[in-house]
Amino acid sequence: MNKRHLLKFTAALAAAAAFGSASAQTAIKFQLDWRFEGPAALFLQSEAKGYYKAAGLNVTIDAGNGSGGTVTRVASGTYDMGFADMAALMEFHANNPDAPNKPVAVMMVYNNTPAAVLALKKSGITKPADLNGKKLGAPVFDAGRKAFPIFQKANGIGNVAWTSMDPPLRETMLVRGDIDAITGFSFTSLLNLEARGVKAEDVVILPYADHGVKLYGNVVIASPKLIKENPAAIKAFLAAFAKGAKEAMANPAAAIETVKARDGIINVALETRRLQMAVDAVVASPDARKEGFGQIVPGRMALMASQVSDAYGTKNRVDVAQVWNGSMLPSAAELNVLPPAKK
Repeated sequence: MNKRHLLKFTAALAAAAAFGSASAQTAIKFQLDWRFEGPAALFLQSEAKGYYKAAGLNVTIDAGNGSGGTVTRVASGTYDMGFADMAALMEFHANNPDAPNKPVAVMMVYNNTPAAVLALKKSGITKPADLNGKKLGAPVFDAGRKAFPIFQKANGIGNVAWTSMDPPLRETMLVRGDIDAITGFSFTSLLNLEARGVKAEDVVILPYADHGVKLYGNVVIASPKLIKENPAAIKAFLAAFAKGAKEAMANPAAAIETVKARDGIINVALETRRLQMAVDAVVASPDARKEGFGQIVPGRMALMASQVSDAYGTKNRVDVAQVWNGSMLPSAAELNVLPPAKK
């Protein structure tokens, strides 16, 4: 081997080592929680830049259709890893105690749940107490709807009436006046309302995180099979993901091109805004800055497990030790990805 080839070989080895010692081109099938929208750029950036490949991974990223589906598909072995709501993962564990391959959360990404109640200003709803006796709407599997009993209890809200619908009709029914308020992810439902002709200033948003509900949001999940057989691959994935996520948060407008490459008909301006809103509200939130990107506070996670067990009426109580494993997180330096706090 001549000197030039030796230098290239040494550089390649160093690149692989920097991302952990995953075996050469380990295949990882990864499913998102939802469609290719703005927040997907957090994962797609590393794919576009070749960071997963440099870490010795052959990563395939697919769109999803809800956190519950992603948890189920990782459990079934269809996917190795995914991105899903922590409450949906807890619910799966507690309702399927005998499932042989229950996924485990390995990295916190949305430090706060994006769940919120949204209403139109003309409804007169301005605070949680105004929801007493009102008609609320959301799909039955919506994270905000399922966690509403926690929000309800924290804010002393009386009875409400629920109307169910498919996701595309949620905001439409609110605009039509069929319902008084909806639950949904703040950055999804607000932009959907705008797309239906509503001005942002005419929408009231009551984020759960601002009203006494400190639930964690979306996490990276992995199958216990992969955790057992190749924890180095998971660590390599998380380090590569963190590197791309840092770039996506620093420059959302550039990163959104990775989403457009996967879905050519997206509205680039709208999805750039959605990404920025997600970063501001749940990824680089004050709680995330306090706890550190990727990490959790055990006491807060234990409280969430108790709240989810009660609100979701699960068969068994949620066991935090079974749903979270932070042992594969990258180093503190690699997790230093959040953009500077806005003044």
